[in-house]
Amino acid sequence: MRTIASRRPEEPPRMSARPRLLYVTDLAYQARGRRYGDEDIHLTARLREDFDLALCHPRDTTALMDGFDAVVVRNSGPVLAHQDAYDAFRARAADTGALVYNELSGKADMAGKQYLLDLSAGGFPVIPTVDRAEDFPRLPAADRYVVKPKLGADSIGLRILSAERARDLADGDVLVQPCVDFAYEVSFYFVDDDFQYALYAPHPDRRWHLEPYEPTAGDLEFARRFIDWNALGHGIQRVDACRAPDGELLLVELEDLNPYLSLDALEEERRDAFVRAMKASLHRMFGRA
Repeated sequence: MRTIASRRPEEPPRMSARPRLLYVTDLAYQARGRRYGDEDIHLTARLREDFDLALCHPRDTTALMDGFDAVVVRNSGPVLAHQDAYDAFRARAADTGALVYNELSGKADMAGKQYLLDLSAGGFPVIPTVDRAEDFPRLPAADRYVVKPKLGADSIGLRILSAERARDLADGDVLVQPCVDFAYEVSFYFVDDDFQYALYAPHPDRRWHLEPYEPTAGDLEFARRFIDWNALGHGIQRVDACRAPDGELLLVELEDLNPYLSLDALEEERRDAFVRAMKASLHRMFGRA
């Protein structure tokens, strides 16, 4: 098998007629309300129509990636579970100029949760967020506050606390937000900068019981504002928002590393359209479209 380990970053790899993808997933990860394995089995079956493809666990990526034309990071689970392997993968990709999907320039969840502070301070429609006790006056008064680690994922370490307790914990390593009494959560899914579909959870206590959602022009303007801000060249992004009591959408998070797609909540026609869009995006990344 040909490798590209010795090529310089500025030299694009020469590819065969069918590009080879290393598809990174943790099929065994137990995600609440989501079936990672089922989604990736379906998606890889369709991608194989256009690409030669092999699956690997996130801990094996660095050892295997040089034998492929690109790495596709999908349902790989929280990076915290394999931080050392993820850091090694990013370093290897930077050293070799490897193609990665999503590209590794994301400024949102891919880089931690600092962006929520930056966007909140910049006046974006985000749930108000601070990380230090002295900034607590910037938050609206609330009975309860959400406290979560800056490097958290998948609700790991998330707590709902009183104002006094939340202020005591605001030491720069956690994010503090008012506990918003929202009507529902809604997610907008994009391939590159093209909107694909939206899903929402009509029952706030059942986050992953999703149904199709038809966004308004205002909804899409809201979501695109964050897609434009992130300026990701190629990849899949999910804009998660909540509908506040006043009817305004507020950003919950912008997932730009390995967003779960909830493809099983889509009708077949919409699911097929998403797969076609992802294939086209990958072909563009390879310069074939």
